[in-house]
Amino acid sequence: MDRLDHIRAVALELFAGKGYEATTMADIGAAVGMRAPSLYKHVASKQELLAEIMTATMRELLAANRAAVATTADPVERLRRAAEAHVRYHARHRREAFVGNREIRSLVEPHRGRVLDLRAEYETCFRELVRAGIAAGVFSVTSERLASYAILDLGMGLAAWYRDDGEHSEDAVVWQYSEFALRIVGSGD
Repeated sequence: MDRLDHIRAVALELFAGKGYEATTMADIGAAVGMRAPSLYKHVASKQELLAEIMTATMRELLAANRAAVATTADPVERLRRAAEAHVRYHARHRREAFVGNREIRSLVEPHRGRVLDLRAEYETCFRELVRAGIAAGVFSVTSERLASYAILDLGMGLAAWYRDDGEHSEDAVVWQYSEFALRIVGSGD
């Protein structure tokens, strides 16, 4: 891990544990073994760190979604795979999910707008999957938007409670949650 990646990882840990507002550049510097002024050789500001973390999270989610649906045209399988990728990401990146949800309020422009645009793009990916399933006659919902929000909530909620050493394995949770996603859209009803 290079120095900048280490700084981002430490900032993420502190933002998740203490919150963005309560974390100082001195806290981040102390955790990486350098004085706060030295951090500015690597990062422009604490705001920049938060924006980079949140932007990277959304880009990773978008890439995972695209890869998940790329190899099939079947609407049911595409939604299943997208939901699986979404849930798996949130199981593996709980801190990023937590910070992404809690600290959106801490972003200032233009960072906030960029992250919100990426979030809207990600939600649209799910809405379009739902729309395609409705058009194919395999999904039955009255609101594509609400269905996509409900599916997105599956992953975001999981990030709050899932633990690697918990009662259910990651694979078991991913499979069950993908089944929940299909039920949300009325697949098989």
